[in-house]
Amino acid sequence: MNKIVLLGRLTAKPELRYTAQNIALVRFTVAVNRTYASADGKREADFINVVAWRKQAENISKYFDKGNLIAIEGRLQSGSYDDKDGNKRYTLEVALDNFEFVESKAAREATSAKAATEPTPYDYQDVQPQEVSVENDPFAEFGDSVSIDDNFLE
Repeated sequence: MNKIVLLGRLTAKPELRYTAQNIALVRFTVAVNRTYASADGKREADFINVVAWRKQAENISKYFDKGNLIAIEGRLQSGSYDDKDGNKRYTLEVALDNFEFVESKAAREATSAKAATEPTPYDYQDVQPQEVSVENDPFAEFGDSVSIDDNFLE
């Protein structure tokens, strides 16, 4: 079985191209955050190359931009080519079978606007915990508050 499922953000605006047979294709890279942080607290991401064909390529090129969140289902495929010096080079990419919009149009536009003005961060060291309002706390009537400390796990 060869099945890949990814959830990540595009690292650049996908550019639509056509083959000599006039078949649409788009290649793009998705940054997928790792689920753990390194010893120094930084989160890392894997950058995964994806290729889409035909109508899916046209839709991705039309509706997605740098920084947009995308869900991808596909299969891993390998290939090879000879570079200009005659050396054999190997490639690995995800051939897209299905994709889904993960954000609303407004959220995508806000992310695109933000991505246009600043680089997309892949390390979250500057992210601060958000405070929860007591008025919105669904557990407020259950008694004393509970403090959750992420350092407890270390």
